[in-house]
Amino acid sequence: MKTLVQLALALLFTTTAFTAEPVKHVQAAEAAALIAKGGVVIVDVRTADEFAEGHIADARNIDINASDFAAQLAKLDKTKPTLVHCQAGGRSTRALKTFQELGFEHLIHLDDGFGGWADAGKPVVK
Repeated sequence: MKTLVQLALALLFTTTAFTAEPVKHVQAAEAAALIAKGGVVIVDVRTADEFAEGHIADARNIDINASDFAAQLAKLDKTKPTLVHCQAGGRSTRALKTFQELGFEHLIHLDDGFGGWADAGKPVVK
């Protein structure tokens, strides 16, 4: 019985270690600090119209609703830290699955989205 429990715990630990969600969840202040360090790719998954109304500097606009969304993501460097956001966090949360399926290694999610970024007084490009 003891061996069976040890085996089950070892299996649980191994499975958990390999299926842990590789996404860092941040708010605006931490996202701004990460961007300031450099090397972060920023992906805004909102529509082109939303993006044009205001966005984070150097962000790439790849609309989650575009028919070629995954193909556009696939062109990005999957080894670089990638900050993903939308307006409030819903669409970008859905987009994380596609990023993960494509093999992105260092995902960062701006949980409150662009709205949280702007509300926190962070710089906006218009």
